[in-house]
Amino acid sequence: MPTVQGFSTLRARSYVFRLPLFTRAVIVVMVAFWLAGLQSVWDLRQWGALIPDELGIATMYRVNTFPLIHLNFFHALFNILSLTPLLERFETEFGTLTSLALFFGPLTTIPALLYILIEKFILRGNTAVMGASIWVFLLLGVEAIRTYKTNPHLMIGTYHVPTWTTPLMVVLVVEALIPNTSFIGHLCGVATGYLFGLGYLKFLSPPEKALRWIEGRLNLLGRLPHYVSVDQKTYGRFGVLPTSNPTSSTTTPLGLIGSTQRLGP
Repeated sequence: MPTVQGFSTLRARSYVFRLPLFTRAVIVVMVAFWLAGLQSVWDLRQWGALIPDELGIATMYRVNTFPLIHLNFFHALFNILSLTPLLERFETEFGTLTSLALFFGPLTTIPALLYILIEKFILRGNTAVMGASIWVFLLLGVEAIRTYKTNPHLMIGTYHVPTWTTPLMVVLVVEALIPNTSFIGHLCGVATGYLFGLGYLKFLSPPEKALRWIEGRLNLLGRLPHYVSVDQKTYGRFGVLPTSNPTSSTTTPLGLIGSTQRLGP
């Protein structure tokens, strides 16, 4: 008779083996960057972190690299564990190519530039940030809007709390309990997730016709294991849920990058 521990292990292994391609790739890249950061010859974190004063034409790559780089093992571990179920759900819903285009495009660039705008030009600071938690809070924002459309309120005692506020509560809890996190960075992620969930960013998503052409031309579904095609999506694009008719989201300084480094966003 299988034990509870054995059953849980089997379920965990089954879940990991079923992860779609883009989610797997993101996890592998994060682990690879963490391993690369163990050496002392080249400062990977200084190279890839989002540092407001270091951002220019030649360093625009930072708006895409900073979510993949983490400060230490536990930072990477907690972010991977938090991100995996959310990113897996997103990829299953939107497809692998769309997820790739969005997360290494507007869904990373928009919160990064928003952070730069607030941190550098409004607060006049230069706090560097890194870590995938900005994606975590972005996806929590997307999920919160989806939930709000079907279940507008959460009952806490006698109070009706709007479900769209849940990522903001998580941001406050993380800020209170975990030191050296980027409150502004997390808020930028949530705000971008809200915009995406409400459909205001759907025009930035690649057209399905082009995606189908690429998939057919390169035979991606046949060549790549765990690839999610445009036509395999669970709910359709931009968070449209299925109907009942089957036909019709000043800190303590750290020493690795300098006194401006925060653990996050």
